[in-house]
Amino acid sequence: MSKKILVVEDTEDNRQILRDLLGMAGYDMIEAYDGADGVAKAAEHRPDLILMDIQMPVMDGYEATRRIKADPALKAIPVIAVTSYALSGDEDKARAAGCDDYIAKPYSPRQMLAKVRGIVG
Repeated sequence: MSKKILVVEDTEDNRQILRDLLGMAGYDMIEAYDGADGVAKAAEHRPDLILMDIQMPVMDGYEATRRIKADPALKAIPVIAVTSYALSGDEDKARAAGCDDYIAKPYSPRQMLAKVRGIVG
């Protein structure tokens, strides 16, 4: 059974890159288009991992992560912040919101797959 990865990302091009990358690596990808959709899809699908963009409409990735981590049924799901916010302190802010790891955009496909495999195998 392949692992399910929820990608919460508002930019179609970024979702397409991850769709190709994760699909070729044998993962099933679930897509959400903003933070609120991400929280709903996390509850519906119970993924093995969540890749969470930070800057999105409706609800940002910080708030979406806080809501996911506040739900006892979802809090064990690892969340990786995937963001173009790469300034000093941004990783700490993501971790304070509940993210388990952090990867800055742009990332290399090899770097992303290494993070994913390190968490879900």
